[in-house]
Amino acid sequence: MDQRDAVMGGNWPNVPFSVDYIIVAGGAGGAGTVNESIGNGAGGGGAGGFRSASTVTLAVGSSFTVTVGGGGAGGAAGGNNGSNGSNSSFNSVTSTGGGGGGTYNSAGLSGGSGGGSGADSGSAGGTGTAGQGNNGGSGTAAPSYGGGGGGGAGAVGGNAGTNGGAGGAGSASSITGASVTYAGGGGGGVYGNSGGVGGAGGGGAGGARNNNGANATANTGGGGGGSGTGTGAYAGGNGGSGVVIISAPRAAASTTGSPTVTTSGGRTIYTFTASGSITF
Repeated sequence: MDQRDAVMGGNWPNVPFSVDYIIVAGGAGGAGTVNESIGNGAGGGGAGGFRSASTVTLAVGSSFTVTVGGGGAGGAAGGNNGSNGSNSSFNSVTSTGGGGGGTYNSAGLSGGSGGGSGADSGSAGGTGTAGQGNNGGSGTAAPSYGGGGGGGAGAVGGNAGTNGGAGGAGSASSITGASVTYAGGGGGGVYGNSGGVGGAGGGGAGGARNNNGANATANTGGGGGGSGTGTGAYAGGNGGSGVVIISAPRAAASTTGSPTVTTSGGRTIYTFTASGSITF
């Protein structure tokens, strides 16, 4: 229905309109380790699932629940896998939380992007969800005993080698008017050498010897870094919370959840960093 038809039919200004959006789920936590006599480097957490769409038609007066997933907790010191992130959703579309990193001798968990496997696991990384993310990397044995990197929205997690596996890179979006990268995987931890770098898009770095994994950046859906190992037990980094961003050609009638409201290119942009709702 165009504007003339709407006016003639008495429906103006209730003309359907289209929005763009991105939905980023919570990233997963990196795994924790025990110590060098029992376990070795841990896998990084997988990024939260990343989904985007353009020109999605909505009706005036329509109301939607917006769910923003939290990041998964890093695995506690003592040899624990990282926890999966939580799902995010809008308009009946759901992005899946990232898969937790695997501790020593354990596979990474599946999710939006898969978690990296721990050292000596002999397993591939966790599986990512098609259209949302990528698989995690695998760990390695002697001499570095590194964990694999968590998968990112734009690339698989790196396999461990001399260093811990790098977190997979995320995906960039310019929905806010500036290019921002989201959903990077967490780096794997290591016994020797250096922990894996976090993936672009908020992924936390893996821990080197005697270091915890780094936390992911909030509201990016990044995965937390896997911990290193050494003389003590170390914890994995926490995953980053997700985000939902909606770009519309008109202002919303109401919102809950206190989204940040900005404008760019004649559009109104709603950035939800906590769950809420929006009515047009």
